[in-house]
Amino acid sequence: MMALAGLLLLELGLYASCFICGIVTAASITIVQGNFGGVCMLYGLVSYNATASQIGIQSSSPSSLCYFVSAISIMVAVVCFSLSLYWAYTFCIDGEIRRERVWMNLIMAVSGAFLFFLLVTGCMLKIGRDTLCNSVIHAVPNITSCDEAQTRKWASPLKGGRFYNSLYKAETAVWVNFFFWLIIGVLVIVQRRQSSGSKTIAGGFSGPAGGLFGDPGVTAAETEPFFNRPARPQ
Repeated sequence: MMALAGLLLLELGLYASCFICGIVTAASITIVQGNFGGVCMLYGLVSYNATASQIGIQSSSPSSLCYFVSAISIMVAVVCFSLSLYWAYTFCIDGEIRRERVWMNLIMAVSGAFLFFLLVTGCMLKIGRDTLCNSVIHAVPNITSCDEAQTRKWASPLKGGRFYNSLYKAETAVWVNFFFWLIIGVLVIVQRRQSSGSKTIAGGFSGPAGGLFGDPGVTAAETEPFFNRPARPQ
């Protein structure tokens, strides 16, 4: 039981970390989108005005692409916050936490779904950021890395001062979130196996003498010592 409690505390800590990662991703994407006039710059292309020495937007992605990334991150954050709040409330009211097998199966299903969506989101951020950075490096003269474009002048009302750092932060938070949910799935599987094993042992000792081997059909009389049986009355 102490092992299960320790695993559950570790799981709650991971929920809190996933909540923070989700908020960081959603906030970073929203900030970048706001600095570029509401357009989504994932997979976007830039242009360079040599006369005014300004970087502009040549093409952008649909805003729904960034909304999708933010929505997935917010959904993960809300679920993590709700689970943490629920277990904290349960512990404060009941004084203990009992995990039913059905809830463990549900968490495993949620973990699998989140791993899929976080994998898709992480790939979108990685490929979208690389596409934008390749465009920046090829279009803007005298720069060798994408973060150098943050110090260049952007056409009004664009604000590209921290676009690379924000996108990199969002991508990192997604992959960290993915790794944490992978650990959560493993922890739930371990707790599921340990809880089922502990129930089997407890049931064996709490039942009749023959229940040690999980055989309900064995009676107490059949398990009495053969040589120590009391003499039957004549």
